[in-house]
Amino acid sequence: MKIATFNINNVNRRLPNLLAWLRAAKPDVVALQELKASDGEFPAAAIEKAGYGAVWRGQKTWNGVAILARNAEPILTRDRLPGKPSDLEARYLEAAVRGIIVTSIYLPNGNPQPGPKFDYKLDWFARLRRHAKSFIKQDLPVVLAGDYNVAPKEIDIYPTRSWDKDALIQPKSRAAFASLVEQGWCDAIRELHADQRIYTFWDYKRNRWPRDAGLRLDHLLLSPALAPRLAKVGVDKKIRGEDGASDHAPAWVVLK
Repeated sequence: MKIATFNINNVNRRLPNLLAWLRAAKPDVVALQELKASDGEFPAAAIEKAGYGAVWRGQKTWNGVAILARNAEPILTRDRLPGKPSDLEARYLEAAVRGIIVTSIYLPNGNPQPGPKFDYKLDWFARLRRHAKSFIKQDLPVVLAGDYNVAPKEIDIYPTRSWDKDALIQPKSRAAFASLVEQGWCDAIRELHADQRIYTFWDYKRNRWPRDAGLRLDHLLLSPALAPRLAKVGVDKKIRGEDGASDHAPAWVVLK
C-alpha cells in the first residue's frame, strides 16, 4: 500500500501535473494540501476519471485539504482539528482507507514571527499533539501525512543562514514537532534514511530549485501499530522540475 502526501499549491492550476503524477506513480492514497479552491471548485470529476475517490474540505483562495484513494472511496472521519471550534481554516482532514486512518495536514506557516501567526502555529501544533495522542492510546493504524511547515533538524534544510528568522526552523517549531514524534510516531523518511539530506520543498525564489536549496517540510508519521509495516520511503523529486510545478514534491511510503 503506497501512501503519499503532496502540497499541490493550487489543485486546479496544477491539475495536469497532478493527474500525470497519479498515472505514473499510482499511489493508493494521497493527502493533498493547499488546494486554494472552494468546495465547489474542487476538480472531483477529473480525479474520479483518473480512478480516485476523494473527500475534501476547500477554502477560497487559501488552504484546503483532500484525501484521494485509488479505486476506493475514502470514509471521512473528521474534517477539522478538534479543540477550537472558532478555527474555521481548512487545514485538517481525516479519512479511513482500507483499514488505515490517513490525515491530510496543512499546518500553519507561522510567519512573521514572533507574532499572532506564530502563536497560531504553536497552538495548532498543541491541538494536533492532543488529537494524535488519542490515536496512540487506542493503538490505531494511522498515518499523519501532510505539510507540517517545519524542517525538524539542520539536516532538513540546505546549508544556509538566510532562513534563520523563519518560522519553519525556529526552536519552538522544531520542539513542537519533536514532541509530537516522541509520543511514539515513526518519522518514516528518517527511519529509513537517517543521515541523508532529503528535501520536499524548494522555494520559487532565488533559483532554489536548480541549486537544490530545499527543505523537508512534508512528513509521514506512522503510528506504532503501523510502523512495523514500513517497507520503503521516497520523494518524487523530479515532479518539482516540471513545467507549472508546485513548489513541493510528493513524499511517500510503501507499507507491506
